[in-house]
Amino acid sequence: MKHVFAGVLAIAFLLSSFKQANFNAPPPKHPNILWITCEDMSYHLGSFGSKLVQTPQLDQLAAEGTRYTNAFATAGVCAPSRSAIITGMYQQSIGTQHMRTLAASAVASDAYPPGFKGYSAVIPDYVKCFPEYLRAAGYYCTNNSKEDYQFEAPPTAWDESSTRAHWRNRPDKNQPFFAVFNFTTTHESQVWARLKEPLLVKPEDVTVPPYYPDTPEVRLDIARHLSNAMVMDQQAGKILEQLREDGLADNTIVFFFSDHGDGLPYVKREVTQRGLRVPFIVKNPFVPQNQRGKVDNQLISFVDLAPTLLSLAHIPIPKHLQGQAFLGQQKAKNPRKFVFAARDRMDSEYDRVRSVHDGRYQYLRNYMPEKSYYQNIRYRLQQPSMQSILKLKEAGQLNATQLRWFSPSKPTEELYDCQNDPHQFVNLAEMAQYQQKLKEMRDVYDRWIQQVGDKAAEPEMEMVGRWWGGKDTPPQTQIPIISVNSSKITLTCATKGASIGYKKHWKASSWQVYTHPLELSKGDSLYVIAQRIGYRRSGIVTYPQL
Repeated sequence: MKHVFAGVLAIAFLLSSFKQANFNAPPPKHPNILWITCEDMSYHLGSFGSKLVQTPQLDQLAAEGTRYTNAFATAGVCAPSRSAIITGMYQQSIGTQHMRTLAASAVASDAYPPGFKGYSAVIPDYVKCFPEYLRAAGYYCTNNSKEDYQFEAPPTAWDESSTRAHWRNRPDKNQPFFAVFNFTTTHESQVWARLKEPLLVKPEDVTVPPYYPDTPEVRLDIARHLSNAMVMDQQAGKILEQLREDGLADNTIVFFFSDHGDGLPYVKREVTQRGLRVPFIVKNPFVPQNQRGKVDNQLISFVDLAPTLLSLAHIPIPKHLQGQAFLGQQKAKNPRKFVFAARDRMDSEYDRVRSVHDGRYQYLRNYMPEKSYYQNIRYRLQQPSMQSILKLKEAGQLNATQLRWFSPSKPTEELYDCQNDPHQFVNLAEMAQYQQKLKEMRDVYDRWIQQVGDKAAEPEMEMVGRWWGGKDTPPQTQIPIISVNSSKITLTCATKGASIGYKKHWKASSWQVYTHPLELSKGDSLYVIAQRIGYRRSGIVTYPQL
């Protein structure tokens, strides 16, 4: 009898363990979602193979989630990349491809081309900031705090976008949230801005890539950048600790990623693999325990982020989005076969490069082959390593590999085997045995660019002039119209594509997204605003009229 009882207990224990290991509570219809993002950082996490950088907070997140090893930005620089993230659209398909557009002091500055005038890109009328879809579905959406979308975010994009924005600010603690925290510690500028901060990595311990000369300045900049990554890890850990303090760790899906590759010379702004591939982690507490701590090698593009979040939140994905969901109920049936990227104006310097990557091979199309790879960007000249590289170039002390960046021209097409040639020095497009692969990638690129379009074919200021109807200022969003029918209030705007926001109390902290007719309670007033992205905001109208 004892043996039978013991056997029953053993079976019960095994069944319990199996259930715990393989089954979790189903996710709510609208799960909480947290984004922790950093800037200008490649694979500098212990969980992504770094031997020098100690990142225990994000490594733990990776151990509890999934590491995606083939996540790619759509640009090697901040603003075009962030435009693709917030819209789910390739930047050159909507006119946000040039770095950067919103520049108040750009006129007559040598940091921008002659005749340049700052502008907020007038993107297609059907394109929205994707948090607007989340807000319309009941989410509380916050951004802390960088936007940099190449256009002014409309008032309906976020509940709060500031250095104080936090899920803790939502008035209803049961309301689902989407919260973004962006850390600038790893940004390119912090290589020189934090020079006097303690180093956590020794310069003598770093590996100097072959495209750099081995100088004290280069070693110090690399060590500073890696040290900044370690500081960022601790900052990310504080946000994760707040999530645990609030009892939300077990019902919040957490993402971590960088906005593009390292903020170092010949990496940032490039559309080679080193400029585009980023560390990417997702911790989903609703998946079984035995599926955590895994590695996923599928290709992911930043245009996939918006549809993936909508999929996880059980919100229909708009058909115009150019990415595909890789998680959630609307997950694409087939993983991506290719990721795409673009490079256009960088500050004062024009170029036009397009990229296709299949996970191993990368194809580049250079539309301005007469231009050098190198661009004399004033902002980057503040970096000591850049100054050191240029000094050695002038002295004739760079080797052939290091001089490649400064070639006076470049081929129209380039093809690289990133598995066997990770630094992308050997152009296979010039080799007979790779012509079939070259044609395959060329054809993929041609089909893609025909499908999504490319507004960079039009000169930048001509594009802006067309958007603005030949005037010196952008169009004005029309004043919204308030219509009252019985107890229902309907809001409309004559400007196609304008988002309408409203408040029922003037002191309310944010503009709510208008989606359906409203009712007012006794003592309520109504304040209404509208904006199409790229247009000037409308004036505010009220009801009852004040």
